[in-house]
Amino acid sequence: MKRICVFAGSSRGNDPAFVEQTQLLGRVLAEKGIELVYGGAKSGLMGVIADEMLDRGGKVTGVMPTNLFDREIVHPSITTMIEVDTMHERKAKMSELADGYIALPGGFGTFEELFETVSWAQIGLHQKPVGLFDIQGYYTPIVDLVHHAIQAGFISEDNRSLIVNSSNAEDLIADMMSKV
Repeated sequence: MKRICVFAGSSRGNDPAFVEQTQLLGRVLAEKGIELVYGGAKSGLMGVIADEMLDRGGKVTGVMPTNLFDREIVHPSITTMIEVDTMHERKAKMSELADGYIALPGGFGTFEELFETVSWAQIGLHQKPVGLFDIQGYYTPIVDLVHHAIQAGFISEDNRSLIVNSSNAEDLIADMMSKV
């Protein structure tokens, strides 16, 4: 994998572990020479991972719609900023650039990006690994929901493998690389 798209909150959350583990993921990606593709903001966990990558000499590409330049604080130091017109174009561009995806803790936007990406994998639009970085059990309820949906007959058992889940950054990247 050359580039990983990271979906992350524009907030840092209320547990210091969210920031610490996001920094660790940034270090792991930079050390492995994997480039970061993300939403382009300076705030929240998005900014934390971008800063860590940049501090470690990593390459960072941000993708942001023009109308968010006023609302989200654009990261001034990233390697490349790509400006697009819409959120749909943002997600399409990030997907085009990425060889895999990781969801960090985040809110509705992160959930939407995660589920759209998994849905795309389910219907065969891509075969890229999708990872959940389960910091402090943040994604445990979603993993449980997927398990429940499988038991209820709404998700095929075969599709369980569409999501890689780990609370360890090194293990998450290794598991994702094994799927490429």
